Amino acid sequence: MSTTPFPIELATDGPFGGICTIRLDQPGRPVVVLDEPLIRRLDATLDALPAGCTGLVLASASPKVFVAGADLKTIVELDDEPLDRYLAFGQRVFGKLSQLPFPTAAAINGAALGGGLEVAMHCDALVAAPAAGGKPYPVGLPEAGLSICPGWGGTNLLPARIEPGEAVRRTATGKPMKFDQAREAGMFDAVADSPDDLLDEARRWVAARIKAGAVVRDGAPSRWIGRSACAAACLRAFDTVRGELPATEAAAAVADAVNAGLTEGWQAALDCERRHLVRLRRTPDGAAAIQTFFERSAAKA
Repeated sequence: MSTTPFPIELATDGPFGGICTIRLDQPGRPVVVLDEPLIRRLDATLDALPAGCTGLVLASASPKVFVAGADLKTIVELDDEPLDRYLAFGQRVFGKLSQLPFPTAAAINGAALGGGLEVAMHCDALVAAPAAGGKPYPVGLPEAGLSICPGWGGTNLLPARIEPGEAVRRTATGKPMKFDQAREAGMFDAVADSPDDLLDEARRWVAARIKAGAVVRDGAPSRWIGRSACAAACLRAFDTVRGELPATEAAAAVADAVNAGLTEGWQAALDCERRHLVRLRRTPDGAAAIQTFFERSAAKA
């Protein structure tokens, strides 16, 4: 697997002049999966953005999947302290993406699950296109279905992009949406007519945002539940749905992280997610669910 940073495509003229495009790739794998080498390459790439960059599109080199999720093998095999450091490293790298001094958009061309959706939601916008084959692809946070929880901010990011009560319910039960559902729910800031037009649609969104004026960064993503534009609505929705969530450790962890974000801030939410994920993957339910996932994946191979 390549250890070099991703190629950076910088448009130098025309309506998209100054907008960079990064395509996440993972040579040797059929789909992109977030693991430590990939996150390190993204880290190096963000540090290497050219001085002339005025906007960014984060895309995928996979034709059918944006990012399939995080590498579960890493999550299972690392001891507690190394896993906590790994999760914190991912949080810092994705945080770099959210703090770039210009507008950013993720170009969603296919399944965006777990960590894949989390890295995308660190961008200012989610711009999507229908699947190349026409079959709706999944978008969401499925971790609770494996009796674990998100670890890179998803509990606090998704409720700022769709109706917050629905977001908390889906995160606490691990039920992603299909593309059509996500589109109807308002998850995407723009939708291209076809996969072929996706990158230009994302660049158009970024170009329009550049014209609107400078972006303000403060250490947290532009869209999360602590923002004044959505905090009150998120708090009301959370108070309504928290009593309806399933009586599982994963759902309780999601609720705890949402509460941490609403009451203590972005970093507290990230810390809460890490603690719960490190713990949950060792519980009997978590270990059994992940093992079943591995067995089913092997049977399909």
